[in-house]
Amino acid sequence: MTTDKEQRKSLALVRTQTLERAQGNAVPIEFRTLSIHVTETQRSGKQGGGFFNKDSKGKATKEDDITSESDYFATVDFHKLTPAELALRFNTNEDVGLAQNEAQRRLQANGPNSLAARKPNFLKKIFWYVFGGFCSVLWVGVITFFLCWQPPLSNPPNVTNLALALLVIFVIFLQASFSAFQDISTARVMSSIMDMIPSECTVFRDGQLVKIPAANIVIGDRVHLSLGNKVPADLRMIQVSNDARFDRAILTGESEAIEASTLSTDENFLESKNIAFMGTHIIQGSAVGIVVLKGNDTLMGRINKLTSGRKEKVSIISQEITRFVRIIVALTVLLASLILIVWAAKINPTYPDFMPPAVLLVTLMGCVVAFIPEGMPVCVSLTLLMIARRMRANNILPKALTTVETLGCVNVICSDKTGTLTENKMFVTNVAFLDQETTPEEAKAKIENSKPNSLPQPEDSPSVLALRQLQLATLLCNNATFDQETITLPIPERRVLGDATDSALLRFASQLSDTSILATCFHRTMEIPFNSRNKWMMAVYEGSAKQPQVIKTLFGSDITNAAATKSEKDNMLVFVKGAPDVLLPHCTSFLAAGSNAPQPLSDEWISELSRIQMAWSRRGQRVLMLCKSRYNPYMAQCDAKGSGSSAGASQEELARQGLQELCILGLVGIMDPPRPEIKDTIASCRRAGARFFMVTGDFGLTAAAIARQIGLFSTNREPHTYDDIMDPKKNKEDSSVSLEDSLGEFEVGRPRFHEGTSLVLTGSDLAKMSPGEWDLVCAYEEIVFARTSPEQKLKIVTEFQAREGVVAVTGDGVNDAPALKAADVGVAVVSGSDVAMEAADLILLGGFDSIPVAMRLGRVVFQNLQKVIGYLLPAGSWSEIWPVLINTFLGTPLPLSSFLMIIICCFTDAFPGTALVMEQEEFDLLSIPPRNAKKAHLITGRIYLQSYIFIGSLMTFFSEMFFFLYMKEYTGLGFQDLIFTFGDKKIIPLLEKAGRGMDIDTFNNLHVNTGQCITFVTLVILQWGNVLSIRNRRLSILQADPIREKRRNLWLFAGMFASLLMAIMVTEVPGIQDIMLTRSVPIKYWLLPLPCALAILLADEMRKLMLRTYPNSVFGYLAW
Repeated sequence: MTTDKEQRKSLALVRTQTLERAQGNAVPIEFRTLSIHVTETQRSGKQGGGFFNKDSKGKATKEDDITSESDYFATVDFHKLTPAELALRFNTNEDVGLAQNEAQRRLQANGPNSLAARKPNFLKKIFWYVFGGFCSVLWVGVITFFLCWQPPLSNPPNVTNLALALLVIFVIFLQASFSAFQDISTARVMSSIMDMIPSECTVFRDGQLVKIPAANIVIGDRVHLSLGNKVPADLRMIQVSNDARFDRAILTGESEAIEASTLSTDENFLESKNIAFMGTHIIQGSAVGIVVLKGNDTLMGRINKLTSGRKEKVSIISQEITRFVRIIVALTVLLASLILIVWAAKINPTYPDFMPPAVLLVTLMGCVVAFIPEGMPVCVSLTLLMIARRMRANNILPKALTTVETLGCVNVICSDKTGTLTENKMFVTNVAFLDQETTPEEAKAKIENSKPNSLPQPEDSPSVLALRQLQLATLLCNNATFDQETITLPIPERRVLGDATDSALLRFASQLSDTSILATCFHRTMEIPFNSRNKWMMAVYEGSAKQPQVIKTLFGSDITNAAATKSEKDNMLVFVKGAPDVLLPHCTSFLAAGSNAPQPLSDEWISELSRIQMAWSRRGQRVLMLCKSRYNPYMAQCDAKGSGSSAGASQEELARQGLQELCILGLVGIMDPPRPEIKDTIASCRRAGARFFMVTGDFGLTAAAIARQIGLFSTNREPHTYDDIMDPKKNKEDSSVSLEDSLGEFEVGRPRFHEGTSLVLTGSDLAKMSPGEWDLVCAYEEIVFARTSPEQKLKIVTEFQAREGVVAVTGDGVNDAPALKAADVGVAVVSGSDVAMEAADLILLGGFDSIPVAMRLGRVVFQNLQKVIGYLLPAGSWSEIWPVLINTFLGTPLPLSSFLMIIICCFTDAFPGTALVMEQEEFDLLSIPPRNAKKAHLITGRIYLQSYIFIGSLMTFFSEMFFFLYMKEYTGLGFQDLIFTFGDKKIIPLLEKAGRGMDIDTFNNLHVNTGQCITFVTLVILQWGNVLSIRNRRLSILQADPIREKRRNLWLFAGMFASLLMAIMVTEVPGIQDIMLTRSVPIKYWLLPLPCALAILLADEMRKLMLRTYPNSVFGYLAW
């Protein structure tokens, strides 16, 4: 079995490579892989059954999953069954559908028609909420405090240690609740997105057409599809109109629609045209199908399972926070180990009463509590939450809060063309007769100068009559219609039911003049829809019974009308549209705009037609030719009677007559115009240091033309191609300069070439490229990847990521899901597929111009997180560890208790820290390059220098100074007296010598505890100066104060006030005093720290002044 699988995989690989070269990779990675495996399984006549290869851990690999799915589809034969056999198998009636009660029974038995979302492992999540990050170390503190609560370590029991244990547990669950809130927020975002997706469909129940939720569809339902409908499940077609076509681009990536059929067209279920897949759209005609697969059993459901099974990527900010946690935990363990070693080697043997085991354990846990900034996870969560809210206000929904910051690091953006860079609406942009070129606006003005809302008259000018003929050709040789729900909107904004080309022609005809009366003058009698074999559309018309003169005025008196008696001399009018290359061999004349008369089509005019076609194609336009001809139904009937042929033969006769001696009415150039805002968007992204690339399935010439229009190509120079990569010595501008000579100093992952160096590559080029050639490609500033498949899009993402690129990818289809999943930031649009939105990290609710806003906010996140952490570290870590070290190594009383350390970290610091979340950007963040995530970390040595050595040392000095100042004032023992006392034995004689009449219990239980509260209050107030200084990295507070409008942040003052209230409550509430051994602080020591807080602010102001004055000095080098 393994050998069979290997052979099939090898065959699949060969066929994949063949398809890549022959078809330009038009099928997405999952769809293609499944389809190829199905074909090879059918050829081999074997099934994989339940046999799977296992990886080293005993788990089935992704290849096994694909093989399993392909084995399943290889056995499916719904496409080969007749409608009667389908009805028999699914116990349904092919005419009236299911009975309502039977449908309800099936729904209850088999469940709804919905895709399974990824099921989170709640137990695993809860475990990491409670034991991940800092919590793992804090649990050690909890256990230790519990052990030190009761005998044998504490005799009698120490209630304070119990309270500390409970307080640390509260801190752990506070952190866990904020982590859980992030995930809950993600789930709510996804739920709100899914609620926006339309979910109704039309089915036959008891012989009646009824609308039901798509989730209530069951196997065997008879579904009716009309123009514009989304297919709700995998359907086997049993009825289709002759023009029915499905857009499978959401699954396959193919831009060309698939003709619907009721017959099996391929042995492979996935390739047969009588199957409509869930999530695709019917863009022309109508169809009726039987539900054969629903929900997770559909093709989309199985691809969704393969995609969602991939490992979740870890966001950059999550990596940064994990790195910070590891550094802090490592330093904590190092300090705790140092204390333990010194205690065992020196303190315990020399001063056995100073630090017994219970006190040692509490001291070690005090070290843990002191050095870990427990409030940081809460502040980080709040920061991300506030920025996410700003993003939502700009029509961006971040699915996960941690994704928000990654946008600030993006240096490569790979964008789709259709619907993202362009409007996803085709418009006619150029019009031409062979003797005259014009624009839709000029044509409209010419018609308006005559009688725009009247019917064509013989006295109209020849040029106007010629325009009217072209207008009617675009209107009548067309199967698109306006959605009546949007008919009152301006024409460009109306929704059109039909394919993109017909939609553009309908808009063009309607913009020239009101067509509501004009269209009623013509009656369609026959048509041949566009198909992949003919590559043209033909429509046959006669005049209407009420207005027969219009068709004769424009197209000749020999054209019949619906009311007239037909004779052998009467003709019908034929319109034909198609590509010039297809129709030109059938043309013999053209309509001259100047005379409104046909002229012979000479070689000179053919050359002119080719010139126009080439010029428009270079601008990214699709060129269509519209022609007219005659059809004689009398001759066709005679031929049919003589040959005894069927209706199918009459279609052949129509095609034969209609293509004879075509007269060219004119040419139209159609394109999907760029979004108005996209040029500025690309410029903003580039100014922010992100390279902007186009990845499209369009042809290279068209894609390059669009790239020039939107500013993606910044010059008119011809872009480099694969030949330039193959031959580095070649240079289009200067043959003496090689590509390598253009290289300069560069940072890995950033452009090496000068601005304006552009490149166009196709899918076939990518298939041939070596790693060395990718090195050159990834250094270009401007790139268009044309004719690329989704598999190659995934390859593009991984190649840039391998070269330190942080890549954002946009997409909307199922076929984009692998690339969206692999990108650092996957961006989907809300109108895209469910699978794409599931795989993406951000959902765009509006235009693409919100991306630069999101990038700016992502950088604000990083900037504010650095400020928050820089604010928390001086008091919440550095100034808290020093009291423990002074107590342990210098033998003084402990200047700050563990309880007060926790209060600082989780409460008093949290309020101003949360206010920092509201800070606006200090300068234009899009004017600087994105940070290199591997070098510019969230917490750097310079931030540690600022927070620990500079600000932290000042805070430590002031807080310890006030502790010992109080002790000197109230006990008579200052720092010089208490140093190296190591316990009560040495302090008792010192108290007697001081002559204050104070015993050791009063000293410890009143004054030491009061001194600890003074240290606590001092740190709380000193942090006010720190928060006012750290909000500006370079600017003075006089330049950017928190009061004036530009940088206003009044929340800072609210945070300071809240921290003051918390400090008062901790030190003044009797219950807290009794349990946590706090004491009231003299009013004097509430006021003394205020000038010290001002001193900290002024000290940092001096640093910033030196930095602004001497930016290249040591101050600039050390600045954070």
